[in-house]
Amino acid sequence: MKQSIYIETSVVGAYLDNGEPFRRDLTIRWWEHELSEYRAVVSPLVVRELERVPEPHRTGYLKLISTLEQVELTEEAAILAEGYIARGIFHRKYLGDAVHVAVASVNKIDYLVTWNFGHLANVRRQARIRLFNTAAGFFVPQIVTPEFLVSELTESRES
Repeated sequence: MKQSIYIETSVVGAYLDNGEPFRRDLTIRWWEHELSEYRAVVSPLVVRELERVPEPHRTGYLKLISTLEQVELTEEAAILAEGYIARGIFHRKYLGDAVHVAVASVNKIDYLVTWNFGHLANVRRQARIRLFNTAAGFFVPQIVTPEFLVSELTESRES
């Protein structure tokens, strides 16, 4: 059975980001060579965030995720996200980030893949999420950047 990944909005955004060539190139390489190794999912929140991006990128982003499985935003995920806010794990203005983690947790997704270092791929915040989820009986997804999921096979192919 394939491991599952939740693709957060910043990863989709990096695919067409000309301002960050390293991040863009790594994301494209990972997306094209590695993504099929996983059960990749997004949520309606990812779709909504991408729908707010101006053209010409909006159409490209939405097309990129159009074939991916979409998991639901459940009441359980909303309650978990509110728990993160109440415990100070996320500030209320970053509710979207809390929802991404909650959706991945409720759906028992192995990896939440992000380029968001400030609010998601952050070891202190991950430790607090791990403690909270464990105490509350929720699954704890690993929060990683795409480069953590690049296999040695891909690296040796490009050498």
